[in-house]
Amino acid sequence: MKQFIVFLSVIFFSVSAMAQTKGVVTEHHKVLGNCGSCKKRIETAAFIKGVKRVEWDKHSKDLTLTYDASKTSAETVLKSIAKVGHESDLVKVDANDPSYKKLPSCCAYKEHECEDEK
Repeated sequence: MKQFIVFLSVIFFSVSAMAQTKGVVTEHHKVLGNCGSCKKRIETAAFIKGVKRVEWDKHSKDLTLTYDASKTSAETVLKSIAKVGHESDLVKVDANDPSYKKLPSCCAYKEHECEDEK
């Protein structure tokens, strides 16, 4: 009987753990930026409700995005990033966009790269 209870407990916790990860998606998107300041701005803007993890690599321009698909979408996250001036493979930002114009000169990825990035 004791083994049966242990078996049921293992099954219950396994099903519970699977239910918690259901709907969680990890995707990769290209997001333009130049430096550490861009990284901080991009990751902060991406961390909206439903986002579980976000990591942007300044060299590859790859954004690794893990989110709960029942609470948000990649497009919603990328729109949030665009609002702070950074375009992605799904959401473009024009060089005349006010959010882009607010970027520090080092972060103006449409115009140049940072000196320390060359």
